[in-house]
Amino acid sequence: MTNWPTRLAACLDPHEDGAKTFTPARSDYDLNTDVPRMAPVKRAAVLVPLIERASGWQVLLTRRTRDMPSHAGQIAFPGGQAGKDECLISTALREFEEETGINQSCATMLGRFERYETATGFDITPFVAVLQTPIAPRPDPREVDEVFEVPFDFLMDVSNHQRKWMKWQGQRRYFYAMPWNEYFIWGATAGMLHALALRVGGQNDEKDDPCCV
Repeated sequence: MTNWPTRLAACLDPHEDGAKTFTPARSDYDLNTDVPRMAPVKRAAVLVPLIERASGWQVLLTRRTRDMPSHAGQIAFPGGQAGKDECLISTALREFEEETGINQSCATMLGRFERYETATGFDITPFVAVLQTPIAPRPDPREVDEVFEVPFDFLMDVSNHQRKWMKWQGQRRYFYAMPWNEYFIWGATAGMLHALALRVGGQNDEKDDPCCV
């Protein structure tokens, strides 16, 4: 079984907001270079929470409620928009606790990886943490329909990553997707997982991206 905390700690950026080393951002535009790029105006952060189970390491994800103002009904990491003067790591931990009902003191931070810019104007910083067990999620019903776990090995295997497209405003728009059982993981969440998998595999350049169209 892969020791994911050790492996990730060796390749993630320091999680402190004052760290000077940053990796260039990835974005929705990576697969859609013809789309006019909008400068992100909303700072946000998410937590990628890892949990050790007897069957291996899992990542905790949420399904957003269908009446959310953005990304309704989608699979997402716990997270959200940062307050005016709030540091991003505090945002990630606060939103994690608010959305899942799990106390943020259960999270041991490992680091962060590439920022992700969305076509909806969010500039998201993803942080990775290990959760102490046992945990008892109590999702906020206003924001979260469900909290569930997906094997991390599955998500870090780029052979499980797909490039799909949909019609939007009359044009094809491409995105990453990682279907798992009844869950369709796609969009920004899949984009961040894809970026993390490439980093873990030492493939930080899109030209080395082994994901097939």
